[in-house]
Amino acid sequence: MAGISSVYDYYMSTYGNEIRSQSRYDTHKKSELRDTYNKIVKSNKESPLVKINTDDVDLQKFAIDLKESARDVNAIVSSLSSETEGIESMLHKKIAQSSDESVGAEYIGPDSGVESDKPYKPFTIGVKSLATPQINTGHFLKPDGRNFESGNISFDLYTPNNSYEFQLTVDSGDTNLDVQNKILRLVNTSDIGLSAQILENSLGQTALQLQSKQTGLADGEEYLFNLQSSKSWNELNRLGIHNVSQSASNSSFTLNGKEHSSLSNTFTINKEFEITLKAPTTGEDATIGFKSSTEAIADGANQMIRVYNSMLQTAQKYSNGHSNSRLFSEVDGIGNTMSAEFEAIGITREGDGTLSIDKDTMAEALEDGNSIQAISSLNRFKNMLARQADRVSVNPIKYLDALIVEYKNPGKTFSAPYTQSAYSGMMIDKSM
Repeated sequence: MAGISSVYDYYMSTYGNEIRSQSRYDTHKKSELRDTYNKIVKSNKESPLVKINTDDVDLQKFAIDLKESARDVNAIVSSLSSETEGIESMLHKKIAQSSDESVGAEYIGPDSGVESDKPYKPFTIGVKSLATPQINTGHFLKPDGRNFESGNISFDLYTPNNSYEFQLTVDSGDTNLDVQNKILRLVNTSDIGLSAQILENSLGQTALQLQSKQTGLADGEEYLFNLQSSKSWNELNRLGIHNVSQSASNSSFTLNGKEHSSLSNTFTINKEFEITLKAPTTGEDATIGFKSSTEAIADGANQMIRVYNSMLQTAQKYSNGHSNSRLFSEVDGIGNTMSAEFEAIGITREGDGTLSIDKDTMAEALEDGNSIQAISSLNRFKNMLARQADRVSVNPIKYLDALIVEYKNPGKTFSAPYTQSAYSGMMIDKSM
């Protein structure tokens, strides 16, 4: 259980914030899901039967990093092209930009037609404070202490719209940390808009912390969640998770100088701009406008380089401690193949295989007579990245250290579409 718990904590601490703010590219059409299913079936027809050491925490963390790297690449690739065009589609796209990193902006209005051709006046946003979630922090207890008697514990959780009952059993010999972890798993697997984590202080004591995924309070609301118990009040009081350490609050900002507030840090303006407040602004308000087409493409190239470098470094980190360097070889091969074309458009391949970009050289390449060649090179890079992410998503097992148990019988293979369940279910303790 300790291995599973540490992997889960790693996933939540590393990628937990992304779960609460998924992009629109995380949703898929039926045809896309069907295509993914067919690719898995085809891959597994010829794949050998393997056994993975699920006690290897580093291996499981690498599998998580693999999945998230592929997801990141797919999101960037999708944002840089339309269904029928490549990166050149950005030449006639409206790409929003913000003058201050404290405010993110994305244009979600029409990309073509009369409406998109009208002149758009820039507007300003000044951020006073961000919307915050509700946080309840429990009491710090000795992790190896036994402050809870064996038996059943139940408590009720109330939200403004629903109520839920949680029940768990304290077994003989369960420590305080065991009880905290049981509640953590209950909360994180219940899908009720809360996330839980274990905190540790300088004395080595642990506390359970609950946080709402929602931010802000609507008119008439006093809380986002409230914990009560009639049968197990002593246990709830001992845990302390009913204590509010941070109340939810709304964001406060100015739009063209006028005061506004929002329940969330992400909202839309005139159904054309999606605004994300990231931090209070200092000095002048952020100005929201549009990027030039060449600047938008250069920024898109920079995003592709970022996800490429991230996947390469993930692969390098894993191959240093394990015998499987297949992912590193494949990703590094992309940069090696493209290196000659990259030089002409301001992208440099460093000694460690990572890429860097000179935006001025890139802008010059896009503006002079070689723009067609520059866009062609970027499209090739984008397509190679997309294919690599697809291979990782469909069959991540081949990039892990695994013992081959049995090869398929050549010519007499059969579909095994659920073989990847061991990968998708790595968070589950198989001894349960």
